[in-house]
Amino acid sequence: MDYVYGPGRNHLFVPGPVNIPEQVLRAMNRNNEDYRSPAIPAMTKTLLEDVKKIFKTTSGTPFLFPTTGTGAWESALTNTLSPGDRTVSFLIGQFSLLWIDQQQRLNFNVDVVESEWGRGADLDILESKLASDTAHTIKAICIVHNETATGVTNNLSTVRKILDAYQHPALLLVDGVSSICALDFRMDEWGVDVALTGSQKALSLPTGLGIVCASPKALEASKTAKSVRVFFDWNDYLKFYKFGTYWPYTPSIQLLYGLRAALDLIFEEGLDDVILRHKRLGTATRLAVEAWGLKNCTEKEEWYSDTVTAVVVPPNIDSSEIVKRAWKRYNLSLGLGLNKVAGKVFRIGHLGHLNELQLLGCLAGVEMILKDVGYPVKLGSGVAAASAYLQNNIPLIPSRI
Repeated sequence: MDYVYGPGRNHLFVPGPVNIPEQVLRAMNRNNEDYRSPAIPAMTKTLLEDVKKIFKTTSGTPFLFPTTGTGAWESALTNTLSPGDRTVSFLIGQFSLLWIDQQQRLNFNVDVVESEWGRGADLDILESKLASDTAHTIKAICIVHNETATGVTNNLSTVRKILDAYQHPALLLVDGVSSICALDFRMDEWGVDVALTGSQKALSLPTGLGIVCASPKALEASKTAKSVRVFFDWNDYLKFYKFGTYWPYTPSIQLLYGLRAALDLIFEEGLDDVILRHKRLGTATRLAVEAWGLKNCTEKEEWYSDTVTAVVVPPNIDSSEIVKRAWKRYNLSLGLGLNKVAGKVFRIGHLGHLNELQLLGCLAGVEMILKDVGYPVKLGSGVAAASAYLQNNIPLIPSRI
């Protein structure tokens, strides 16, 4: 029974947590097990092998922490850096801000590169900092691949090219919480040293797994990193990997079975096709926003996100009222504007276990809400624009051909 009942299904269109597939729910609907029995290590071994595929790495070492993305952040930082180490970190929205706050509280020397919210990371400044850092005092570049607060995606390939151009040895640490399994992500090709994601985003699981993948270079750095870590210590995991038991403490059995089912669904669809599906969902949403006469918070097309769209509202409308009305009247969950963009934007999440017809239902709901709050939208305009695009671009479902 829902805590606050509403007829029908809740239309969940926040950018995480997302809809959970029935197959995953069924897989998790099970009793506890002894994680020291042969069954759980055997499953964990296959999970670790398969998790590497979503990062597109053959050389990385994955870790499955019973935590959130925030814990995965901490794991990435404390295993590779020492207090006082200099990092370069890009402030482009609420979640990059929170990661910077964590770096500062962990006593790193954070060199903050700030952009206007709605813009991507300023890579020209990064280039100038690397060019002047001949002593290699910068130990890590920390960047959020997809800033969920503003719907901005950064170009990681360019970051790697800049690092290589100056032959700079800084580690590249990437928050892929709202990108991995939805946007193109290539850990090995882009030379990412630590990548991380959370189970409640494109993997379409409940919150509770922070998944970290470390390159050989990052593992080597962990041998000399002096930051205090206990719960998130990679070395504890690596010891148990060697033993073949994998777990230094009790894992969430149900989430492991859920992860197995989630990965199976992704591989059945095909990871590249999953990424293309998100591209269609993102494009359709942006076309709807344009048809409504509203603006995307993201300033340039090169930064558009295919997992979340932040929609700017006119000054006479409070975007939080749109979110409230969506939930109270239409059983539709939209994302609030956060921090600097609070009251100025609402967010449509389009990631995870989601198809095109579900998205059209959301867009129809948004149109009615805009009408409710006094915005002169033409009902059906956004839905028509999105539908016209989708009708020409949705492929046949491979398993049904």
